[in-house]
Amino acid sequence: MNRKIGTTKTKFGPGPTLGKSDVPLCVDLDGTLVKTDMLLESLLALLKGKPFYLFLLPFWFLKGRAHFKQEVARRVSLDVACLPYHEEFLKFLNEQLQSGRALVLATASDAKIAQQIANHLQLFKEVLASDGKVNLSGRRKLFALQGRFKQSGFDYAGNASIDLQIWRHANKAIVVNGTDKLIAKARSIASVNRVIGSKTNWTRSILRAIRLHQWVKNFLVFVPALVSHKLTEPATILTAIWSFLAFGLCASSVYLLNDLLDLEADRRHPKKRYRPLAAGDLSISVAMTLFPVFLLSGILVARFLLSLNFSLLLILYFLLTVAYSFRLKRIVLIDVILLASLYTIRILAGAIAIEVVVSPWLLTFSMFLFLSLAQVKRFSEVRLASSQSQSVISGRDYFEGDLPFLVSMGLANGCVSVLVLGLYINSGDVNRLYSHPHVLWLLCPVVLYWITRTWLLAHRGGMDEDPVVFAVKDKGSYLIGILILAVMFFAK
Repeated sequence: MNRKIGTTKTKFGPGPTLGKSDVPLCVDLDGTLVKTDMLLESLLALLKGKPFYLFLLPFWFLKGRAHFKQEVARRVSLDVACLPYHEEFLKFLNEQLQSGRALVLATASDAKIAQQIANHLQLFKEVLASDGKVNLSGRRKLFALQGRFKQSGFDYAGNASIDLQIWRHANKAIVVNGTDKLIAKARSIASVNRVIGSKTNWTRSILRAIRLHQWVKNFLVFVPALVSHKLTEPATILTAIWSFLAFGLCASSVYLLNDLLDLEADRRHPKKRYRPLAAGDLSISVAMTLFPVFLLSGILVARFLLSLNFSLLLILYFLLTVAYSFRLKRIVLIDVILLASLYTIRILAGAIAIEVVVSPWLLTFSMFLFLSLAQVKRFSEVRLASSQSQSVISGRDYFEGDLPFLVSMGLANGCVSVLVLGLYINSGDVNRLYSHPHVLWLLCPVVLYWITRTWLLAHRGGMDEDPVVFAVKDKGSYLIGILILAVMFFAK
């Protein structure tokens, strides 16, 4: 849009009124125009950059919600262009504007943020918002609208039960993203002119947000039971299952936290912008509630169904992933080393759970293997950004020119993992577990083929960003897995 629409900051006086034939449409912001809560968005942006502000929040809140919102808003800079706007409602607003109707943004969000959004959209003739002294919500918003448009009256678009008291006094009501119950209540007290959108299925959004498909990574806790030939023991299998569940719950809590911290970066990403939180399909408040619930559940499973040592390792895993989410994933090379370590920790935890001594050969092999796969992940991200004319990935410290480096280092680490596997097969340790250890030499070309094939697919653009998840969907990887199990069976 290239038209310039003037905006007016929060006013509660009568001001010039519109004619009765030109009834303004007043539009709520949070949950209506945008499918998110701007205060929570601002809080996350503030605490992500400067977490020490957490200690000042209670003091700001003691001076009132309006003051609290203003203090938060003045310290953050949000990219309003990438917010999850309600596209169907935006189309409706554009149609109303084209017909000559006056649009007013009326929100409890702070005036600074409301004005930025209004300037970006260039739809609104006026902005009414919280100003640091008055929290423009509920009845206060109603009084402001009644005072501002006392002659013409107003139509009002909202999305929540708090809007019912405004709809009661509006000429016409527009319900956006409302539940069936809210729509019925609105129709009982107001003249509902239009219903736009429907409430998102939160159950489906939650299942997507906790990424159950990513739990496949936690099958690594079964590896120690497999290589120690204890996978047929019922007690071992049950213990491994509890380990899998504990890591799954902990990992889901981390995914929620990571998505909360990466909202802006995800919204700029061609694929990640469809994640429930980034797209506004799951509310920030729900995610902030579920995050500690999943974490606590995982720790309780670990503590009461497994062991103290396993619990401590799970907590270490969580702390490392939090460090990764806050800062370390933005440090080149440190990020991929940490990712490889997190995969290896799962194997170590599986050994601790079933009380077997983990082989240093296994840990070394897994570290180099997963370092190679982590570099596949980064390579795919950089390649995707490059294909979209982006010289750098949002939220990462990699550039388009790093692609050759990532390929060389990733292939080198993959080959080193095969070398470690060969050294293990040639060592005396293998004779304790296998009757025909020479058969295990067949593993080397099989593993080498899988690694090089993974890199070739990534180079051709046929690899998901996460190679472990890709392997679960890949028929070739299943065939290679069967070959590996067959070799281990005949070697035993």
